Amino acid sequence: MKEVIDKGNIPRHIAIIMDGNGRWAQKKGAMRIFGHRNALSAVRDAIEGSAELGVDYISLYAFSTENWSRPKEEVDALMGILVEAITDEVPTMMKNNIRLETIGDIDSLPKSCKEHLKMGKEKTKGNTGMTVVLALSYSGRWEIEQAVIKIVKKVVDGELPADAINQDMIGKHLNTADIPDPELLIRTSGEIRISNFMLWQLAYTELYFTEVLWPDFRKKNLHEAILAFQKRERRFGKTGDQTKASN
Repeated sequence: MKEVIDKGNIPRHIAIIMDGNGRWAQKKGAMRIFGHRNALSAVRDAIEGSAELGVDYISLYAFSTENWSRPKEEVDALMGILVEAITDEVPTMMKNNIRLETIGDIDSLPKSCKEHLKMGKEKTKGNTGMTVVLALSYSGRWEIEQAVIKIVKKVVDGELPADAINQDMIGKHLNTADIPDPELLIRTSGEIRISNFMLWQLAYTELYFTEVLWPDFRKKNLHEAILAFQKRERRFGKTGDQTKASN
C-alpha cells in the first residue's frame, strides 16, 4: 500500500484523535489502563510511518481538559505512562531528528510530567525533521478562550487597536501559532466527531474515521488514511473547475 501513495501529495500536517484504548482493553477482559499502555506501539507506528513519508507535523490528542474528570486512578496511571514514554522515546527522537512540541494547559499537569516534557522539548529543539505535537490538557474551546483573553488584554493595555482584530490575529494567539493547520485528521474507534480538538484549525481539514481501535493502529492504517486523503478534491469553498484551473 505504501508503494501506491503519491509522494507529491503527502499531508504536511496530520492530526490524530487516538480513541479506543479502554474498549480495546475491555474486549480483552483487562482494565482500561492496559489499553493505554498498549497504545504506545500505535503511537510509535504513527510517528515512524509519518516520518517515512515526509510528513512535517503530526499532532496527537493525548489528553483533553475533559479527561481530568475520569477516575483518579486512571488519570494518575496515564500521567505515569506519559513520563515513561517521554523518557523512553526521546533518545529515538534524537536519533531520527524529530522535534517534540506541546499544546494545551501544560501548567495543569503534575510536576513530574512538566519536567519530563520540558526536558524532551529542550533536548529535541534543535532537530530539523518532523515535529511531534502532543496535545495535553487541551481542548479547542479552551485554546480559543485563551486567545481571546490575550487579545482583549492587549486592547485594554493599548498595545493593540480593536480594529486590528481579524482571523490572522486570532490565529497568532492560538497555541498552534507557529504550526500549519492540519490537512488530515484521523480518528480511530469508529466514533464520528472531533471531540473539542483543534476547533479553529480544522476548518478545512479532511476528516478520516476508521473502526480500528487505537492500540491496533499500524502503519498500514496510516497509509489507508493518506490514500483516502489523496482521492479527495480539496476545494476550500471554490467550485471543482476553479480548483482544477488553479492547480
